[in-house]
Parts: sequence; C-alpha cells; structure tokens
Amino acid sequence: MRGEDRVAPLTELGHRAARGLTGGGELGRTVVGVGLDAVDIDRFRRVLSRRVHLAGRLFTDDELDYAGAAADGSPRLSTRFAAKEATMKALGVGLGAFPFRDVEVVRIGLDAPVLVLHGRAQALAQEAGVVRWHLSLTHTDQVAMALVVAVGGAMAGRAVDTGSAAVPSARP
Repeated sequence: MRGEDRVAPLTELGHRAARGLTGGGELGRTVVGVGLDAVDIDRFRRVLSRRVHLAGRLFTDDELDYAGAAADGSPRLSTRFAAKEATMKALGVGLGAFPFRDVEVVRIGLDAPVLVLHGRAQALAQEAGVVRWHLSLTHTDQVAMALVVAVGGAMAGRAVDTGSAAVPSARP
C-alpha cells in the first residue's frame, strides 16, 4: 500500500467530521466566533438583589417570566447572562457594543434554548456574516455557564483566512 493510500481514509474521515460540524453537511460554512462565559450564581443573586432595576436592563420580559416560574430564578438568569456575554465574545465585541437585552435566550416547551438577537446585536451578527447560532447552557449550584458558537457562510466576516490553501472536495 502506498503512503498516500493510507492517508486517504483519514482525509475522508476528516471531511465527514467537518461536514457534521458545519451544519447540514455543507463545507461552505465556517465558525465566525466562539464565546464561553461563567457566572457565580450566588454573587449574581446578590447583585440583582442590591440593584433592583438591573434585571430589567439585562433581561427581556420573557426571560424574566421564565426565571420567575422557578422557585429560585437565579440559576436561570445566571445562565442567560452568561449566554449574553458569550455572544459578545463570539462576535468579537466588548461590553457596550449592544444592550444586553438585544440577546435573548428563548425556550419553548422542552426544546433546547435558542438565541434570538435584536437591534444592534442582530446588526453586528449580520455584518459578521452569522447565519446560525449554537448555544449550550449548564449550571451547578454554584456556577452557570454558556457556550455560544456563531456560524457563518463561506465568506463570513473576519473568520475567513484568505491566505489558506483550498480544501479539496470529499469524494468517495
């Protein structure tokens, strides 16, 4: 067996994995950005209790209603706050680039939560070429975390490296 024949199955496997990670099996998509954030739930609870109007500035009415349906809404609000900050990181912007309420975590029934962007956050995402979001939320008794992945088309904003070599198509 020639050396290139031994490499071919791994290359094909790599292409299959890439198609699976980019959504819908399309190699034309790329990751625009990734954001990860963690929030200390007790600390966040104390901040919200001391600054009574802060929750209204950070969260949409639906997010506040969702948190209010739980005996202790702090973990729910903490994960949503982490998602908002992780979204800023995925877009490569800092605090103040858009209001926190411009990023909303929506959950319908038992479906996984999704991101919905509004206003300036939506405009920044469009400028960056974001066409899809992936969101993962989790928390323990102490810490809430969110992971956000922004996915764009092949020519998505700053994620494109024009100096890289073309990737050969995956053919059986």
